[in-house]
Amino acid sequence: MTFSLFLAVAVGGFVGAPSRYLLDRAISRRIESDVPWGTFVVNISGSLLLGFLTGLTSSGHLSEIGKALLGTGFCGAYTTFSTFSFETVRLLEDGRALDAAGNVVFSVAAGLAAAGAGLTIGLAM
Repeated sequence: MTFSLFLAVAVGGFVGAPSRYLLDRAISRRIESDVPWGTFVVNISGSLLLGFLTGLTSSGHLSEIGKALLGTGFCGAYTTFSTFSFETVRLLEDGRALDAAGNVVFSVAAGLAAAGAGLTIGLAM
């Protein structure tokens, strides 16, 4: 890895992590629920964006630096599998097995659909 690729990943991560935090907090303040809607929206929007970036990369419209900055750096820091997992376990611990199962099924299905839609859009450009 070159220094410029390393720097691109670092800058993307520097922007992605606070973006995730701010969006998650904004959603959590507006929707009072034990279901983790903030994490859901972050992960689905990140899946859509990463699919789009993958499509752009596959069609030759995104450079290696752009892929490192936006895909690896931003999306890597923006999306969060660990928080999704923790919040699902927390729902189980609270005796909310149906909400936990719904969180898993709905998040995975919506994430795959969003990634596919983003890929389709990116390839079409």
